[in-house]
This record gives sequence, C-alpha cells and structure tokens, in this order.
Amino acid sequence: MAVTQLLKLVVSRSTLHVRRRYSKLQLSPALSERLRVFESVREQRGKNRRSEVGEKSLSIHLTDGQTVKGTSGITTPLFVAQSLRVKGVLVSKVNGELWELGRPLEADCELQLLGFNTAEGRQAAWRTGACVLGGVLEGVFGAEVCREGASEVGLFCDYISSSSSLSLSDVEAKCKEAAALKLPLFGLDMNAAELHELFQDSKLRLQLVEEQMNSSTITVYRCGDSLAVCNGPLLPHTGFLKVFKMLQLSSVTLSNQTESAGLTRLVGVAFPGEKVKEEWEREQEEARRRDHRRIGTDQELFFFNDVSPGSCFFLPKGAHIYNTLTDFIKSEYRRRGFTEVVTPTLYSTALWERSGHWDHYSENMFTVTSEGSQTFALKPMNCPAHCLMFEHRVRSWRELPLRWADFGALHRNELSGALGGLTRVRRFCQDDAHIFCTPEQLEQEIVACLDFVRSVYRVFGFSFHCLLSTRPTPCLGEPEQWDHAEKQLEKSLQQFGERWDLNPGDGAFYGPKIDIQIKDAIGRQHQCATIQLDFQLPIRFNLQYVGRDGQLHRPVMIHRAVLGSLERMIAILAENFGGKWPLWLSPAQIMVIPVGGNSESYGRQVVEQFHEAGFMVDLNDQGATLNKKIRSAQLAQYNYIFVVGDKERESGAVNVRSRGGKQLGSRQTEERMFLQTQAEPGKSQSQRHSDSSQFSTLVYSLRLESDSSKVCLLCSALQLTPFPILLESEQDT
Repeated sequence: MAVTQLLKLVVSRSTLHVRRRYSKLQLSPALSERLRVFESVREQRGKNRRSEVGEKSLSIHLTDGQTVKGTSGITTPLFVAQSLRVKGVLVSKVNGELWELGRPLEADCELQLLGFNTAEGRQAAWRTGACVLGGVLEGVFGAEVCREGASEVGLFCDYISSSSSLSLSDVEAKCKEAAALKLPLFGLDMNAAELHELFQDSKLRLQLVEEQMNSSTITVYRCGDSLAVCNGPLLPHTGFLKVFKMLQLSSVTLSNQTESAGLTRLVGVAFPGEKVKEEWEREQEEARRRDHRRIGTDQELFFFNDVSPGSCFFLPKGAHIYNTLTDFIKSEYRRRGFTEVVTPTLYSTALWERSGHWDHYSENMFTVTSEGSQTFALKPMNCPAHCLMFEHRVRSWRELPLRWADFGALHRNELSGALGGLTRVRRFCQDDAHIFCTPEQLEQEIVACLDFVRSVYRVFGFSFHCLLSTRPTPCLGEPEQWDHAEKQLEKSLQQFGERWDLNPGDGAFYGPKIDIQIKDAIGRQHQCATIQLDFQLPIRFNLQYVGRDGQLHRPVMIHRAVLGSLERMIAILAENFGGKWPLWLSPAQIMVIPVGGNSESYGRQVVEQFHEAGFMVDLNDQGATLNKKIRSAQLAQYNYIFVVGDKERESGAVNVRSRGGKQLGSRQTEERMFLQTQAEPGKSQSQRHSDSSQFSTLVYSLRLESDSSKVCLLCSALQLTPFPILLESEQDT
C-alpha cells in the first residue's frame, strides 16, 4: 500500500505542477474556448468512472523471462521500466497491444518495453513531437494548426500563418524549450458532436479531423495549452524528447482541391538524445546512398515522365529485373499448384458496386465514360474479376482448392503528393493470387502460403516476421465468424513455426490477415507479403460449390501476395543490395574487355557465346586504358569482368575479375556456361540436367572465389530448377 500511495502522490503533484504552467501564457479566445470544452468533457468522463477498479496484485511477464509483481490500476509500464533500470523505453506492448507507458496495467500480462530503435518507439516519439510542434506554432508563432501527425520519415504539422516564412532553427529551439517543461499528455476519445463543439472556430480543422476518423471516436490530446488530434500512443510527458530537427517546409494541397488553400506543412524529427539523433543521421546518409531513384538513374533501369504521372518507364535493364522476378514467381507457381489467369483491365461500375469497392474505394479509381454515358473504371485489384470467374459455372468440391494467379496491370489514383519513385505509383503489377477452398482446407492452404513466403524471402536474404492482424472497428461479418477465422490463422502460424506477433485491430474490414514484415540490409522494415481471409466477397457474389454431400456450400476466399507490388519490390531490392545485384537478377552480369586489336573479334565471339547462354553481357571496345575500362565496369556493378587478349584467344579462355576487385584467374570457355534463366521449350528434364552439369563447374568456380563468404548455391538446386543460380545471394564489397 505504501508504494500505491507514493505513486498516487507523484501523479497528483505532477498534474498540479503542470496545471500551474498552463496559466503562464496569454491564450487567444479561440484556444481558451477549446481548452474549456476539452476539460469539461474530461471532467464529465471522470465522474462517470468514479468507481475505481479494485486494487489487486498481478504478475507481469517480461520478454527477457523476468516476472515482476504489480498492482492493477496502479502499476504502469513506466514504473516497471524504472524499477528494473531499463533505459531508453518510450512505449510498451501489453499482450501484443500498444500501451502507453503511463497507462496502468489491468491484469496479469506479457509486457514488452520498446525504445527508439523500434518502429513503435520511433512513432510514439514523433507523434509526441508533433504535439509539441503544434503547440509551439500556435503559442509562439501565432499560426493556426490544422493537422498534426507522424509518418515513417518524421513528424509534421499543417498550418496557416500570416508570416511568409519561419526560421527552422528558431522553431527547433522553441520546441526544445517547450519539451523541457515535461508537460504530460492527456488523451480523450471524443465523438463527432464533441469535436464539432471543440473545433467550431475552424471549419478546415474540423474537416481534416473528420477525414481522419475511421470509427465513431477519435483521440484528442492536451499538451500544455494546445490540443492535438492523434491516434496515439504517445510518451508520458514531453521531457522524453531532448532534440528537435526541422527538415523542410512545403505547401499542401487537400484531396478535394486543386490549390493549396494556404496550408503549409512543416516536417521534422525528434529524438530522446543527441546520440540517437547522430545514429539517425548516419542511417539517413546510408539511405540516400542506396536510394533506388539514384540507382535507377545511374544504372539506366527506369525513369518517370509527367506525361503519365506515377507510372514507371522501365528501360531494358530495368525490364530484365522486372521480368526475372516475374519468371521466378511463375516457376514457383508451377511447383505449388497455382494456375495463371488473364483478366480485363476495364470494368463497368456495376462490378465495383457489386463487390462493395465503389462505396469505399471509388475516389482512388480512374474512371472513363464511353458512348451511352456508361462509366467504367480501371481495376485497382483483381479479386472481383476472380469471383466472376469462379461463378462462371457450377463448381465441385473436387476442384478445390482453386489457386488463381494474375499479373494484370493495376491502377490506383494516388494523390500526386504521395507519389515517390517506385514505392508509391499509380500503375503497378502485383504477384496477386486468390485461393478458393473449403473450410477444411483453410489451415493447410495458409501454411502453404507462409511456406511460399519463406522460400522466396530466403532467396533475397531477408529476415522476416509475421503479424496477425485482427478485427478492426468497424468491420463486416458476425463476431463468431471473426473468432473462428482468427483462431484458424493463429493455428496456422503456430504450425508454421516462425516468429509472429499479434497486431490487434489492424485487419481488413472484410476479414483478418497475416502481414509479413521483412528487414533489409540496413535494418529497415518493409511490409510486402500479405495473406488475407475474405468473408464478404463470397457472400456478395453468392459463390457456392457442390460438396461431398451434394449440398451447396460457401467457399473460403484467400487473398495472397508474396512480392507484393513488383515496382515496390524492385525499389526495396535496389536499396537492399545497394545497386549490387546478385548474379541471377543482375541486369549487368558480364562485361567483356578485349585487350588489343587482334582480340576484339574474339571478344565479340565470347559475348555472343554468353549471350546465347542467357547472360546479360556487354562488350567494351572503346579507346581507353585497360584499368579505366575495368574501373568503369566495376562502377557500373557488372558482376564479372572478362578480360581477353591474344593469350586468351589462343587458349579459348577468359581472364575473370569480380566487381569487388578480386582477380579470379583464367577460365576455359569450353566449359560451357549455358546458364538458362528459363527452361527451353522442347527440352526434357534430363536434357536440362545434362546442360546444367556442363556449365556448373565454371559457375561454381566463379561463385566460390568471389568476395562473398556465404555460399547459398546448392548443387541440388542447380539440378532441379530452371533457375540454376536462383538461390545465389551475392554481396560483393
């Protein structure tokens, strides 16, 4: 009880201290009225929950195996972290659910303490920083803040100001001063009526808040004498943030307007310390060096043009990567029982109304009007078309599972401000597939999809973990249906055996899903693969099959993608490899450099031989020194450089160097390197195995003597797949 009383005393004193600080600033009438409304609602909510939860002991299990005792309604994750002297904690997870450090625990639980080095901790810091920035812009610089929040790259505030410009350094200094006051942040869930009263003085602010709402309420936080709309969780108080850095100012165009409406966006970042900031700056420099847009330009892979905003033009080398990834997935499809379908690109709105997408997604669709004023839309996804194909005729249980894959082009009307290289485009292609199966087949199909994901990501060298995303609010379907589906996915994940976490409330509105997050070479997280259950489309399209009992039954529909968008995956791979593509995927595999006039014809012969074998090979016969040619090929990231002179011509050999600078010596070209990137039509499996054995010696000698210490290429894989070096993961330094 002594500890309980001490905790209550600390909280009450902290609150009193902060309330005194509120009165120091001269507030505008509008801000004063907002604070009055907020505190009135907050006080009313407090009266409604006067009956405190009975204090009882609880057990708190930490991820390192420790178990500590606490008191329900009193003990907080922050208290646990402080008592165990865990430093750098910014937010927590309780039984997989994000939990503010200052929020008391309620029952026995699993507790994770998260710092700035996690995505959750970083987002909590930046959301809190956005609240501080909003208060500074309003209280110090007299701006009208209309929206604040955080993204993957930092914090931001959208505001209107009569001042033409702000000094970023001044804003940084004022934010640091404000954060040092250690102002607590009080959150309050408010409904639409309360929000209308709260922001009655600003129509634009109210409009933007309503656009953010995806449920009946939204959370409003008080930070000092300012209010911020934020989905949380936030830090316990602003004193956790020690360093602010403002990055840029830009105008903002709203989704329903063509002009900026006078809104300016200030983007920045915030950190719990100077050391963390320096580490972030190193990460940013490394990210700039690996930026896929720079790599795409330097290696002539792709470009964009205003004649088709958000749509990529892939040049020959970029198209090679694109097609190789597609062929790779198609080869896996053949092994895993998927069949490919081709569907139209343009559909009548009748299809989208039937599927439900027109009501929820029409603003993101490109539409065209034909004769007769009939409206059509370019497809942003393939699932409704696949439902049409399923209902095309009567289906039997003997046909299931049906696994249909579709590489059709998709179009989504993304806002121009959201476009960014290959990571956010308007025209893209997915390795999209849908599985129609019986309920009894569901678990087996989910496990097979997860195994598919693991096999592909291992090829690229990605580590990954899974997130089980459960029902959101609101959602469609009966609670019992959701419970059953979530248990099925959880059972499949347990059988799969890889790491997974619970992600409450982040499922699709039509069903729960498994999202797979990968980690690239510099530690960044990306979500690419997804496996989603869909209750609604089979109902909307009245999909049925004839079961063993002769009765009609509803199939289960699974949405599934492994690479996700091919465009986005190419961006991720370019940055993961830093432009040093592995040999099987590389658009610049071999550069042949003849030395002397007599060897040029032999160089062309070598180029032709390797080109016919399926390699991406080029010839440098320009008038430069040998060293300059070699250096140029290394900078262009050719995996191997073949130097040929009179000696090599006479012996039928090539002198091999790696792009990392290692000299691998002379190799005979008569050790045929028919490196087939796809099975040749008309050849039997035994013929392909025979071809593989003829060039495997030289392939392995090159691979084993390269700079990489990891050898992922297995002889069995060479013999059994039409991609002889598919599993190679070459990382030259």
